[in-house]
Amino acid sequence: MMHYLFRRLAQVSIVAGLVILGNFILLKSVPGDLADVIAGESGAATPEYMEMLRAQFGLDRSGFEQLTTYFSQIAHFDLGFSFRYHLPVQTLILERLPATLLLLGSSLLFSVIVGVILGCFAARYRHGLFDQGVTLFSAVVFAIPVFWFGLMGIVLFAVHFRWLPIGGMVTVGATPGTLGVAGDVAWHLIMPAITLGLSHLALYARVTRASMLEVYPLDFVRTARAKGISETAVTLRHILRNSLLPVVTLTGLQLGSLLGGAVVVETVCSWPGMGRLAFEAVSDRDINLLLSLFLCNSLLVVLSSLLIDILYGVLDPRIGLAS
Repeated sequence: MMHYLFRRLAQVSIVAGLVILGNFILLKSVPGDLADVIAGESGAATPEYMEMLRAQFGLDRSGFEQLTTYFSQIAHFDLGFSFRYHLPVQTLILERLPATLLLLGSSLLFSVIVGVILGCFAARYRHGLFDQGVTLFSAVVFAIPVFWFGLMGIVLFAVHFRWLPIGGMVTVGATPGTLGVAGDVAWHLIMPAITLGLSHLALYARVTRASMLEVYPLDFVRTARAKGISETAVTLRHILRNSLLPVVTLTGLQLGSLLGGAVVVETVCSWPGMGRLAFEAVSDRDINLLLSLFLCNSLLVVLSSLLIDILYGVLDPRIGLAS
């Protein structure tokens, strides 16, 4: 187990290095920088002022020097400095990380739990009215873009019915106690979490249904029925458990798209997370902040795949970590 973890952590280090290099080349190939943004906001700037800004931000050095400096900072666990916010990048990310993790975790739980339940019932009552309804619902939900759900949710549930807040993470000016704060955050979380989780829910429902239909005709299922076990117990203990491996695989793959969708949902729903921070960093051409955000997102995806690999061994003992 320890050998496996060391081997995977070495792979994570290599992936992180490649991500830094790829993102640096990509961002540097885009014209314009933070000095151009600041000069544009001021309305006018002399060449001397622009040179002074680039020297202050370290943008006057060669690309190789900037890259080696950034690698050196990462080796010392320093993510650099955001000249736009006048704060260390690490501070900015740590401020936004809890909100993004809360949103990703909630939307992932919502999509997995509801999707697996829908897929399970669709397979249990296959070719029936419920199965056809789930299939139609999955096709429609999967075809609609995430931002449309967010905008329609705001118009319908926040503006028209006033059941949910329009945006933000807490009510402005409210000073409730600890339980009140948790309830307020949960109330604000409902719309962005459901918005982000809806399209992924459809995938989980379809994968669960297809996986269970493959397991239904297998011999061990017929043996369980021959022993007199109820159909509900056979479905839950034998069929569903053996159908979960594709769902676990999909969960690991979906985390990357969830992070991408979080940029849209956090912007539409004004959720103060890393996705919204990334959108602001792109607008400001804050390369130090963007590089670190991309690196953190990549590490989250790689570490989640490591967790999924370990979970494989728990769900199916035939899968050994050594292999």
